[in-house]
Amino acid sequence: MLPTPEEAWQRIAPHLALRPGAWLPRRETAGRVAARDHEALLPIPPVDVSAMDGYAVAGDHPPGTRLPVAGLVAAGAAPGAVLAAGSALRVMTGAPVPAGADRIVPVERTDRGRDEVTLAESGAAGDHIRRGGEVQRPGEPMLAAGDPLTAGPLSLAAAHGYERLFVHPPPSVAVLPTGDEVVPPEAPLAPGQIHDSHTDFLLAELARLALAGTPLGIAPDEPEELAARVAQGLGYDVLLVCGGVSAGELDLVEEALLRLGCEPVVDGVAMQPGKPLFVARHARGLVFGLPGNPASVMVAWHLFVRPALRCLLGLPDATWRGALPAELTGELAGARDRARYLPVRLARRDGRLLAGPATAKGSHDLPAYAAADALARVPPGSPPLAPGAAVEVLPVRDLAF
Repeated sequence: MLPTPEEAWQRIAPHLALRPGAWLPRRETAGRVAARDHEALLPIPPVDVSAMDGYAVAGDHPPGTRLPVAGLVAAGAAPGAVLAAGSALRVMTGAPVPAGADRIVPVERTDRGRDEVTLAESGAAGDHIRRGGEVQRPGEPMLAAGDPLTAGPLSLAAAHGYERLFVHPPPSVAVLPTGDEVVPPEAPLAPGQIHDSHTDFLLAELARLALAGTPLGIAPDEPEELAARVAQGLGYDVLLVCGGVSAGELDLVEEALLRLGCEPVVDGVAMQPGKPLFVARHARGLVFGLPGNPASVMVAWHLFVRPALRCLLGLPDATWRGALPAELTGELAGARDRARYLPVRLARRDGRLLAGPATAKGSHDLPAYAAADALARVPPGSPPLAPGAAVEVLPVRDLAF
């Protein structure tokens, strides 16, 4: 009996060990995960600075007070300016607060003359001053092990002057479509041929994970040449092979992997589309043998390959993790002995997530699956689901609502 998708994931998960951490240049770590704690190196702000464009003054002053302006302190100026008694210093946002000043009067609360300023009000001591180290001090936590390095944390690391960050290095990934009938998208089609759509799909999805996949061309249905291409792919941590994993006479991928010493982990999954999925381990990592039909590649990617790669990056994940409850707006086909994963479009209305089924003609229906916002899961043994029925959906692209 074939494993369910959840059972198949349980077989894959033990082979998703993280690579040891390494120091990488900061700008090469977007999308990675911190492999250790990182401490703050600097005080933020570095010194007491002005929070506003305005005037540094000392003490309380009644409305209408006129003070001579003794100079200007710009952002980036070295600390050391001193406020003389009975005067004001003009300061820019981020400028060091002059010694002797105890507040900043925003420019909007003044009437500026050429060499003097009239205060509409002076405010209270401490107004509009950002104290040195009030946000962060050296030695305080900055990043924790396991934190994803998204834009915000990378901005913080840059503010502290980190040139390198200690992260889990990304896995290397290769993409290998197979089949005599498959030709590059730019090549003219001969009778019986199809363009390779898998490589572009997989490279684009890898890019969403900040991974640069390596395309290995298209392997023919010839045992020795196919084995040579697969052997090349085993030089990568993860190899994604498309096609050649069913039970046909020319489905040669599984045999080639076994000849090259790969150990099967999953050989078929009780799901539609994507039943012939073959997963194996090799010396460096994993091979995902994806079925040849485009919908099968897409479903297998979202259920298994993407969560596996996220785990290898240090991001917790599993098959069907992130699924959401939704309400059908149309009839959805039922399922027999295997879970079905069908394309839907999503919308929000009155706080409800609505799933509109697409009419998919099968696992070869690339347009239906390419346009999907999400996959809807129909459990085994389910009759057709009527409009208004509850359904679980897994978003497969960023939602615009």
